[in-house]
Amino acid sequence: MTEQAQQGPGDDVVLLLKEQHVRIRQLFHDVRAASGDQRREAFRELVRMLAVHETAEEEVVHPSARQALGETGDQVVDARLEEERQAKEVLSRLDGMDIDDPEFTALFTTLEQSVLQHAEAEERMEFEQLRANVPPGRLAAMAKAVKAAEAMAPTHPHPGVESRAKNVMLGPIASVMDRTRDVVRKAMGKEG
Repeated sequence: MTEQAQQGPGDDVVLLLKEQHVRIRQLFHDVRAASGDQRREAFRELVRMLAVHETAEEEVVHPSARQALGETGDQVVDARLEEERQAKEVLSRLDGMDIDDPEFTALFTTLEQSVLQHAEAEERMEFEQLRANVPPGRLAAMAKAVKAAEAMAPTHPHPGVESRAKNVMLGPIASVMDRTRDVVRKAMGKEG
């Protein structure tokens, strides 16, 4: 078996992130398809997945993409960061809403469309350039860094914290608060 065939998401940040995008698409579907407690649970999982995924991209992937893309790096990454900020604002609103509220459904649909467009733009404009311009060993190191960042990332969106510096400075505090809130919600039986 060749080295390329043996590589998995843990060995390549592009594979890891694309796999996570597939999972995010599935979670959107799960929320739309479920009702009641199952819908609430699927939404909680989606919120957590998006929060940790975006934090890791902001800390690890976007800074590397700025370099890998050369002259267009700042423009491409800044556009992705703005999309992430807007998605975090919508997700924050949704996170505090009743999942059975018709306004939730309308806003959720808007979020889904924007997040999926954002993922496609990342895959096309950032990930392809990372693959073309970053050596395999660095892609593997980035995958490990993404996993480490996700392990310590906040579990809820924090609009306005879209840079590596802000994530490093504010992320640990937000993470402790979010994870404590998650435990209290679960203990109190308040998943929504």
